[in-house]
Amino acid sequence: MTEVTPDAPAIQADRLTLPRELTAEFVGSALLAAIVVGSGIMAQNLSDDVGLQLLENAIATAFGLAVLIVMFGPASGAHFNPVVTLADTVMGGKTWRQAGAYIPTQIVGCVAGAVLANLMFAEAAVSWSTKERAIPSNLLSEVVATAGLVAVIFLLVRTGRGALAAPAVGAYIGAAYWFTASTSFANPAITVGRMFSDTFAGIAPISAIPFIGAQLVGGAVGLALAVWLTPRRLEA
Repeated sequence: MTEVTPDAPAIQADRLTLPRELTAEFVGSALLAAIVVGSGIMAQNLSDDVGLQLLENAIATAFGLAVLIVMFGPASGAHFNPVVTLADTVMGGKTWRQAGAYIPTQIVGCVAGAVLANLMFAEAAVSWSTKERAIPSNLLSEVVATAGLVAVIFLLVRTGRGALAAPAVGAYIGAAYWFTASTSFANPAITVGRMFSDTFAGIAPISAIPFIGAQLVGGAVGLALAVWLTPRRLEA
């Protein structure tokens, strides 16, 4: 009697799933940081008007983020954000093992992207930001910005409209650049990455920890709101 064994290619493909997901999260996070930091540097180079600089930075980030979600969503879910990963894990979309691999990958990716942006504009590879941002209004803004981001994502997913996530998230972040005092970091990984560039989009290391704390609070608020508003999830 011949023993039936699992198909070898299928086993190999399964073993490669997490590495592929992590590759997508690393590259996507790196490109996101490069977009945010790089467009901030370009904006500084093109204009002395702070309002125009913010507009240029916001437009590049909104469009770039939407494109990255479309690109990498099928591979990893296109989180690029530890708060989103934690929320998805709490809701059962990812395992804690996946989350434990996603989060450091996102952080390292954002640091790499910030360094890449610095180099593309002939800046020092690493220049610690001196821009202190951790004032009460900015921290409240980060709670609001992150809560809105998580609510947008999970309200769409839980009502069967996940395909709209890319344009919706891009549009929300673009808007949040303007209606929040902090310019809507809404992402612990990008917050860490921005520490490595003393340019328009930078944040001083001393401000990063309070920002990340506010983002975690905002993520919990946004997820609670999404669950409350959609008690019965509709599958996409």
